[in-house]
Amino acid sequence: MLSVTGSSKEEVLCSQVTKREDLLFDTGGNIAMGPRKKSVKTCLMNNEIPEETIPDETKDYMNQLSHEVLCHIFRYLPLQDIMCMECLSRKLKEAVTLYLRVVRVVDLCAGRWWEYMPSGFTDSSFLTLLKKMPDVEQLYGLHPRYLERRRVRGHEAFSIPGVLEALQACPNLVGVETSHLELVESIWTYMPHVHILGKFRNRNGAFPIPPENKLKIPIGAKIQTLHLVGVNVPEIPCIPMLRHLYMKWVRLTKPQPFKDFLCISLRTFVMRNCAGPTNSLKYVPLVTGLASARNLEHLEMVRVPFLGGLIQHVVEDSWRSGGFRNLHTIVLGACKNALEVDLGYLIITAARRLHEVRIQPSLTKDGVFSALKMAELEFPQFETLHLGYVDEFLLQSRMANADLVKYGLADVVENPGIITDIGMKAVNEVFSCIKYLAIYNCPHLHNPYNWISDHSRWTRLVDINLVRCHALKLDSFGQFIELLPSLEFISLDQMFREPPKGCARVGLSAGTGIGVSSALVSNQNSNNDNDNNAQNNANIHDNNHHHPDDSDEENDFRPDLQPGEQQFAADALNEMEDMVPEDGEVVAASGRETAARSQAVIPVDVDEEQAGPSGLQRVVKPTPITVHDSESDDEEDSLELQEVWIPKNGARRYSEREEKSGESVQSRELSEVAKTKPRHAMKRKRTADKSTSTSDPVIEDDHVQVLVLKSKNLVGVTMTNCGITDLVLKDCPKMMFIHATRCRVLKHLKVENAPIVNRFDYAQCKKLNMDQVLDQILRMPPERNRIIYLRPMQQVDTLTLEQKLFSGPYPYHICIIHEFSNPPNVRNKVRIRSWMDTIANINQELIKYEFFPEATRSEDDLKKYPKYPWGREIYTLEGVVDGAPYSMISDFPWLRSLRAAEPNSFARYDFEDDEESTIYAPRRKGQLSADICMETIGEEISEMRQMKKGVFQRVVAIFIHYCDVNGEPVEDDYI
Repeated sequence: MLSVTGSSKEEVLCSQVTKREDLLFDTGGNIAMGPRKKSVKTCLMNNEIPEETIPDETKDYMNQLSHEVLCHIFRYLPLQDIMCMECLSRKLKEAVTLYLRVVRVVDLCAGRWWEYMPSGFTDSSFLTLLKKMPDVEQLYGLHPRYLERRRVRGHEAFSIPGVLEALQACPNLVGVETSHLELVESIWTYMPHVHILGKFRNRNGAFPIPPENKLKIPIGAKIQTLHLVGVNVPEIPCIPMLRHLYMKWVRLTKPQPFKDFLCISLRTFVMRNCAGPTNSLKYVPLVTGLASARNLEHLEMVRVPFLGGLIQHVVEDSWRSGGFRNLHTIVLGACKNALEVDLGYLIITAARRLHEVRIQPSLTKDGVFSALKMAELEFPQFETLHLGYVDEFLLQSRMANADLVKYGLADVVENPGIITDIGMKAVNEVFSCIKYLAIYNCPHLHNPYNWISDHSRWTRLVDINLVRCHALKLDSFGQFIELLPSLEFISLDQMFREPPKGCARVGLSAGTGIGVSSALVSNQNSNNDNDNNAQNNANIHDNNHHHPDDSDEENDFRPDLQPGEQQFAADALNEMEDMVPEDGEVVAASGRETAARSQAVIPVDVDEEQAGPSGLQRVVKPTPITVHDSESDDEEDSLELQEVWIPKNGARRYSEREEKSGESVQSRELSEVAKTKPRHAMKRKRTADKSTSTSDPVIEDDHVQVLVLKSKNLVGVTMTNCGITDLVLKDCPKMMFIHATRCRVLKHLKVENAPIVNRFDYAQCKKLNMDQVLDQILRMPPERNRIIYLRPMQQVDTLTLEQKLFSGPYPYHICIIHEFSNPPNVRNKVRIRSWMDTIANINQELIKYEFFPEATRSEDDLKKYPKYPWGREIYTLEGVVDGAPYSMISDFPWLRSLRAAEPNSFARYDFEDDEESTIYAPRRKGQLSADICMETIGEEISEMRQMKKGVFQRVVAIFIHYCDVNGEPVEDDYI
């Protein structure tokens, strides 16, 4: 029965009487049997206003709805909002009560499983809530921020016993979703019939593993997905229902934690960096239990010291009954006992459904793929291969291997993968359908061009990601890219690093840090002849293969070194490679009188730039260590003389570059006095030869390394910490973006044919020639709008830059945004993409359909407007975003009018942005398309048409972030 408020009872009564009278007549208009009653009009009591005259804004539509309709609406509302409606009216309270009586599925987090449930609950209030829901079967979102372990008499709190009491008050409860370790263990103990719904993910995981994080899993626990991070677990028992098991930083405390392991429904097994038993034999039940899971699809083991050859034997015993045959992902990382046959047997067994394989460095060998090639199998669904795979925790962790072992992890020291070009050729012969290729730290790869053969064409490769493959030849890589018909994305990280200054003189192979005999180094090249140096370096690199005493592997050291010493030596060699010589930095000095003379490297107490995974870092070098030159008679002079070199005849010589740089006489006089100062107080400016009086100081330009890209389908290239100086887009008709981050010597860009590239991102590239790059981009034919994002590491002359851009022959409307936020704010950068295209679309509509004049920037136009504003309508906008100022100078038409316009009927408020938090917020204005914008600015369009002012079809936005201009890179999560 519908409840009715007292004020409207009379109206309802009168209307019901009228309806009953109408029922006395049939559809034909004939009078039915029975006396005719007098028609009763609706009565208005106490001078009430008729309902027809009540404005729509003041009507209470919710209270006019039935309880059934309200309950249906509640199904789409969060529980917190439903409970708030109880206090609005009596009818809504009744509807909420009815809804809670019949509801079967409740979510306390409104579908946001990563959040916590509403705070403020106590044991009594939670019990009261669940008592209102007697039919509830599934309770999701039980993620309390904090739970007391036990109740305290006289103290109202939210505790584990209180939650259990409330759950037990629900007789039909089938399952609960939670992320609380102690709560889920209590549910397993006191309510074993209740299922754990969804994915159980504990939220306080960390490494080192907190001792308070404990979980005891009972046999036959009713759970399908168990996701543990940073937890102490006694053992993994038999759990028939378990489908997905993910363990990261889990300490297994029992001596034999896998003794009863059996999960026949398992589909995903991940075990990363867990602290388990050190005895390899204790992992036998784990592997045999995995083989019994016939539906296992994802197998990932990182730092699991299982017995070498164990997987091979288990596969031999179980493959006929379906063991490991449904695998589509295989990941092995830092498993120190794993053998090639273990990996090979897994791959062969799962060939029919295999999608992805990630292989640790010790198994990244030619032999693995040669054996798979001989097996003559087909991998019809294979797509992704990662060679030299190292887990991200090991890459990002600052802990040494000894520290990891102290916390219970397996003792593993990884060396680089030893796969060669021959093995890479076999890779594509085995996996002919491969689409995604990632290679990490494989120093024996030299010529990618040789990876291609008649049976290895890499025809489906879409994405290639190379990291720290230092010996890869740049020209060969460019030829390889040209021959890949489907390639779309290239990612290069710590690749093609620039060789150290004086590389050819000290007998180093360019860019690899691998020494060669100094007798092979030509001493006839001039001091600054980079072309000759490059040629010599290339020759040295080729000769590396003919010297038995030389090594191509970075971590190939003397066999008498212990593993720890080898790792220390490898790290030291990598640091030497990462040294970036510049003014005030160390450059290896060598003698040129005798080609076979041993070299002396003298580190000094200065900060140096080091390119690493986290970018440029300031590194304080330890106390100098001197390697004595056996043939040097003036060691003390060489130690003290760190500013300039003075020949024995007393005549000082400077290079031509030094003379042109205009160094003051005072600085040169100071350099002479430097000899008498203590060594610890001096910084090396340049390094010179000390061979003969005819040699000049070693002052070299950066080694020129040009990456030439020619690819029909290439969409984008991303470079990080690369030693490339020039990027050339020779023929890339589908290229759309270029991202370069922390490329120290990247200077130039040349675009020959890349018509649709529209995003350029240069961040923390120290030596970038901004003028050249901007000129090259703006000279491209105006076929696309373009956005250029720059984060320079040197001071920028903004007035000169603006003058060059606005006065140049560039057929675009130009917008230059100067952003001064520090730490960096990306709000303006992201939002500019939402409105720059709208400006261009308006121009194109006007030119194409409204016969608006199109502007030009020919030589005649440049001569016609030699002074500011150079024929453009230039204006400036300034503001503050999140406390940081910005300044924009532009000749974009229509923008000022659109910013000043009032919101229209299409305005949307789903974004938090407005003009106070960004330059321009079109969604807040309702300016969602060019047509809507043209209606807003109709008057301005008419004025420009009368003035016969033309517009460009395309626009360019240049966004310059100034947070790094002092030369120190600012940490930024967005790059």
